[in-house]
Amino acid sequence: MPEQVKKEMNNHMEQTVEVLKSALSKIQTGRANPAMIEDVRIDYYGTATPLKQMATIAAPDANLLVVQPYDKTQIGAVEKAILAADLGLNPANDGKVVRIKVPKLTEERRAELTKIIKARGEEAKVALRNVRRDANDKLEKMKDDGDISEDDYHRYRDKTDEAVRDYAKKVDDLIAEKDKQLQVI
Repeated sequence: MPEQVKKEMNNHMEQTVEVLKSALSKIQTGRANPAMIEDVRIDYYGTATPLKQMATIAAPDANLLVVQPYDKTQIGAVEKAILAADLGLNPANDGKVVRIKVPKLTEERRAELTKIIKARGEEAKVALRNVRRDANDKLEKMKDDGDISEDDYHRYRDKTDEAVRDYAKKVDDLIAEKDKQLQVI
């Protein structure tokens, strides 16, 4: 039974790290990255549709994104949605594709993004600690119900703490990597 608690805990912690990776991939670093705009919602015949489902998004060079809608009649809607997403990007429509020049980051914007990145990292660590608390509560209940011994309880708690430290290090590494990307000019 404690193995089930450990498995659930690891799944939740892995999901937390994946959510953080996804959130960090959407943060602009001064380099063109399709993930920055792939989840922008476009009104496609009355349905809010993610851009990645209705267009090819490419980054031909470090500061340019090219969006090629599958349905050419939607090119104006794509352009409007990217502008409305308030990402600090200015799309240009040539009738076939939407070109988006990714601006260089200012020092002020870099500092702002660094704060955002660190806040996301802290949110992930809080989520990890909540997962640990839930796992420890389940172990405590198992101990109180007599399902596991006192020694097993302490051994599994130690394993839980070790797993949280490992995942917290992964979070720190992701934050450090993204911060390093931000600081490159």
